[in-house]
Amino acid sequence: MARPTARFMLAHPAHCIALGFGSGLSRIAPGTVGTLWAWISFYALMPYMSDTKWGYLIAASLPIGWWASSLTAQHMEVLDPGSVVWDEVVAFWLVLWIASPASWAGQLVAFALFRFFDAVKPGPVAWADQLFHHADPASDSGAWRKAGFGIMLDDLVAAACTLFVIALWRFAW
Repeated sequence: MARPTARFMLAHPAHCIALGFGSGLSRIAPGTVGTLWAWISFYALMPYMSDTKWGYLIAASLPIGWWASSLTAQHMEVLDPGSVVWDEVVAFWLVLWIASPASWAGQLVAFALFRFFDAVKPGPVAWADQLFHHADPASDSGAWRKAGFGIMLDDLVAAACTLFVIALWRFAW
């Protein structure tokens, strides 16, 4: 399947999650749109969330995202579909949560850094991205679970790199 549709997204709850509740259906830069959705939803949830609740939400979103990404990739028959954006959502929630409190400008910088690390994939992000791209579903029964793990992993590494740069910047000032 080249591009998922709204019908595909609504056909299974895993698809809806993996496709970022529709943000992954964007024809242009679905990863960026998914990250923007994460930012907007972070603000929408803020009045109801404490640090503990954010921790629980992010912790729960990781295995759910792994499952949803694995199943959606399998149904699309693509190891790492660009339309799967739940990895961006969870990783950027993590960045915003750890970097809080941050001004709007600080969050914008975090957004730009995260998108840079996720799109360009320098160093450790490229390593994490390529880790499971060679899985062969025809000969490896766990290939789709590995693919889902890889989908989630590279964005978590991009989030860690983003947070590292933010920490260096805060330390330097």
